[in-house]
Amino acid sequence: QVQLVESGGGLVQAGGSLRLSCTASASIFRIRIVAMGWYRQAPGKQRELVASISGNGNTDYLDSVKGRFTISRDNAKNTVYLQMNSLKPEDTAIYYCNLYPRGLDSWGQGTQVTVSS
Repeated sequence: QVQLVESGGGLVQAGGSLRLSCTASASIFRIRIVAMGWYRQAPGKQRELVASISGNGNTDYLDSVKGRFTISRDNAKNTVYLQMNSLKPEDTAIYYCNLYPRGLDSWGQGTQVTVSS
């Protein structure tokens, strides 16, 4: 079965940047109809969709990250990226990737992003 592994998180000061990566164990990104999403969950909050990208490259973003985050994909590498610029403390969360809008039943461990003021 397909497994998704997130990486690239870390501790960064406000205004800094990180690039998250999500790599699949199978070549599902080569299927055009497969859309992917980046999600995040902060302590005490529900998981929310941050950004999505269709198999054809169409993107959408959470209002609060528009202009700061960029989602992209490399289907040949079975990888989706989230470039995060101008990070704010409120971006602190565990970030997950999954299929969108209907994700896999099992979520991965995610990658922790911590932004200090």
